[in-house]
Amino acid sequence: MGLSMSSRMVGVAAVAAVGAACAVGPNFHRPAPPQDVDYGGAPAKGVTASAPGTGGNAQQFIGGMDIPGQWWDLYQSPKLSALIEQALKGNPNIDAAHAALRQANDLYKAQRATLFSPTVQGNFSALRAKNPVETLANPTSLPQANPYYNLFTAQLNLSYMPDVFGGSRRALEASRAQVEATRFELIATYVTLSSNVVTTAVQEASLRGQIASTDRLLALQRELTDTVQRQQAIGTASRADLLQQQAAAAQTAATLPPLQKQLGLTRDALTALLGRLPAGEPAETFQLDELTLPGELPVSLPSKLIEQRPDVRQAEQNLHSASAQVGVALADMLPQFAITADTGSAALEIGKLFGPYTGFWSLGASLTQTLFDAGALIYRHRAAEDALDEAAAQYRATVILACQNVADALRALQADADELKANAEAARAAKASFELSRQQYLNGSVSLVVLLNAEQTYQQAEIAHVQAQANRYSDTAGLFQALGGGWWNLPEATFR
Repeated sequence: MGLSMSSRMVGVAAVAAVGAACAVGPNFHRPAPPQDVDYGGAPAKGVTASAPGTGGNAQQFIGGMDIPGQWWDLYQSPKLSALIEQALKGNPNIDAAHAALRQANDLYKAQRATLFSPTVQGNFSALRAKNPVETLANPTSLPQANPYYNLFTAQLNLSYMPDVFGGSRRALEASRAQVEATRFELIATYVTLSSNVVTTAVQEASLRGQIASTDRLLALQRELTDTVQRQQAIGTASRADLLQQQAAAAQTAATLPPLQKQLGLTRDALTALLGRLPAGEPAETFQLDELTLPGELPVSLPSKLIEQRPDVRQAEQNLHSASAQVGVALADMLPQFAITADTGSAALEIGKLFGPYTGFWSLGASLTQTLFDAGALIYRHRAAEDALDEAAAQYRATVILACQNVADALRALQADADELKANAEAARAAKASFELSRQQYLNGSVSLVVLLNAEQTYQQAEIAHVQAQANRYSDTAGLFQALGGGWWNLPEATFR
């Protein structure tokens, strides 16, 4: 009898296993890549303008060019490369992203364990009880002289829910997609952090350049102030002339504190990116002329871009997970199967456990179908489909943003080159005009007003020139980030 029942239970399990080969719900298919061959009016090929001086070399856009994993080395600054390595090791956001990935992997493994393995639980219980003396039946079949007795039970319970309609497999599929989504989130954190260190270092170099230009102009203005004071002493300049020159020098001096404030804040931001408290400010400082502007820039087609951008890949995995959750919700609406088995031993004395005639066992199977729940399962299935629609829309939005980022970076780099060329010419002309006006003022051929105007024009041109130089460096980093940052050329263990 027992063998016959066991055979039937094995047959039920086999049928369930065959049924588990199918899974309800939609099968996920990757969205079709964009078919565009360019980024609209954004320059995807050709060479930018060039200008003399720091950061003035022409840049060439090269379609299909691969991106090195450590693209920041193209700036040829050992100090910058060293700080990025420190940031990638010390920034807590990287540690948090690694921990999130480990958590997602552990949750996936836990989900996988429930799919392929039955649950086996061991149980031991000890009971001390007293029989009612006046009852007609004695539960222990012992003489009623002593109504007290002990009962010791040791047993194993096995339960297994066959995945007949694939709901558990869909849940496992969703869990695996979340692992991949979390991995791409880690990659995005890595790419963003490295890009932020580059742009912050460039910002520091820009501010130092602006401060240096302001200091140079201020020294010239103070020299002129001394000259006007001497001229006033001998009667060749008026007090009004002296006050005007002193005001011009004071106005220039007033622009220094805001620049120094920004420099301090930038240094604090760089320290924080390294994962340090403010007291751990790095010793390294940056100047624009210490950085090399990369001359060859990659441009990837939109169809390739979606493979490279970690945010797009993360959105794709979120879409995959949402698709699998539709299958989970659909499977919950179908009959649920369960197989249970128990075996053990029970005795009135602990020493007689597992002795003759103390063993027991049971096998069972069940099928459960929800007949009425006021539509809860139906609405959960609809909610899963709505979440799938949401994830699909978010994926499309992420792809659009990725392509926009690349187009913006390409336009910015083209405009930066033109701007630097114009600013370099303007700075050269403004400096020559200022020098000429100063000589003419000293010779008495122009008024102080002409000199003051030349001073102001020179200062504005110098600051704009430095800012234009910095824009080329920072927007170059922005292009590398927009294209995905070259993470695929790094060791796979970096993101595990």
